[in-house]
Amino acid sequence: MAESLFDNAAPLPCDLLVRADAVITQDDDRRILTDAGVAVGGGLVLEVGDYADLDARYEPAQRLDMAGRMLMPGLVNGHTHLPMTLLRGFADDLPLMDWLQDHIWPVEAQLDEELLGIGARLGCAELIRTGCTAFLNGYFHEHVTGEAASACGLRAVLGEGFFAFPSPFFPTAEACWDTIRRLEERFADDPLVRTAVTPHAAFTVPPKLLETSYELAESLDIPWQTHLAESPTETSVCLGKYGMRPVEILRSCGLLSPRVTLHHCVDVEEMEIAQLAASGTNVVHNPASNLKLCSGMSPVQSLLDAGVNVGLGTDGASSNNQLNMFRDMGLAALVGKVRHGDASAVNAQTALDMATRNSASCLGWPELGRIEAGRPADMIALDLSSPNLMPVFNHVSHAVYAATGMEVCMTMVAGEVLYLYGEFRTLDVQGLRREADRAAKWVRRASGK
Repeated sequence: MAESLFDNAAPLPCDLLVRADAVITQDDDRRILTDAGVAVGGGLVLEVGDYADLDARYEPAQRLDMAGRMLMPGLVNGHTHLPMTLLRGFADDLPLMDWLQDHIWPVEAQLDEELLGIGARLGCAELIRTGCTAFLNGYFHEHVTGEAASACGLRAVLGEGFFAFPSPFFPTAEACWDTIRRLEERFADDPLVRTAVTPHAAFTVPPKLLETSYELAESLDIPWQTHLAESPTETSVCLGKYGMRPVEILRSCGLLSPRVTLHHCVDVEEMEIAQLAASGTNVVHNPASNLKLCSGMSPVQSLLDAGVNVGLGTDGASSNNQLNMFRDMGLAALVGKVRHGDASAVNAQTALDMATRNSASCLGWPELGRIEAGRPADMIALDLSSPNLMPVFNHVSHAVYAATGMEVCMTMVAGEVLYLYGEFRTLDVQGLRREADRAAKWVRRASGK
């Protein structure tokens, strides 16, 4: 046999060589590799393939043996409000409008940056522990969440929220514009943190301000995101105010485009779905939050069939009550089947796509959500020795239907390990627990409960 040209080649250097029983790549072919490895260098995936081949070709500075584990891309949370971890379990079992107006907004009005920082760090810890490596946020004093994410090693897209009416954070919606510009400048050189323009919703921000905020997003070339069509009640409010349904409000203002990500889209009709698809507008499905607030079930399979890019999000911990993308993956698949009366609707591969590749596009960060050469080395590992993951017939099925998130034993972003076998490497979790206890006492005082 002729000798290969590579037989005597010097080994290639890399920062890290990871070994695993299986790798769910989420590449265009959705390859699943067994006895596989991933070579990492400069924060990127250099190569993914057979471990023996990679071991022969690379000379790594470090090795990470994940035998008995399954690697997959880090999950991408397409919609959340990280500091709302402070309100987890605070106002349960209420419909959307009562929950917001009578309970959430009054307490939020009293939050300061110190408390927001505690909530953001709590959220980061939960995301890291349950295998989420990037998130699209919407809240207030977003620089606090950005600093927490950057320090923890997570990717974040920050959206400073605003309303038409005065809030404790901005006297007018326009007063938020300078804050958004400063936020963009503040994180311009941070490889992990980006920004977005984030009006709250079509029923709390009038059309003219929605248009102006979109112009700001265009001028900064950043995403524009908002809650939309979250419930039939919201639709009724929009019809009463403007004589239009939520999607029609945005369409009439020219606010449907690939730059736009809409959260929820529960109460949408067939014609509206076609408009979303034709415009390239993104949608993020939030099944746990929609179920808990009794907002309804989004017609996800209809959106997907029409060609809409549908991502997946947890929403905030006060309406979920978790930031666990594994739970929402499973719910997305199960709810999708019931919503459409079809056991094949929103299948496991579709749910995984929503939580990885599709959500990455919703963030305006399409290079995320897959393990592929040239892509960011954002990966997680699941322990296949967990009883609920044995035996293995279908790795994607296990990720969506069987995993709980607690099987995550490694979380990596840009080639840096943030969590490994129970150890948080970028967070003081014990100290964070003490801070959370202090914050809980504050919430009780602020709410008068």
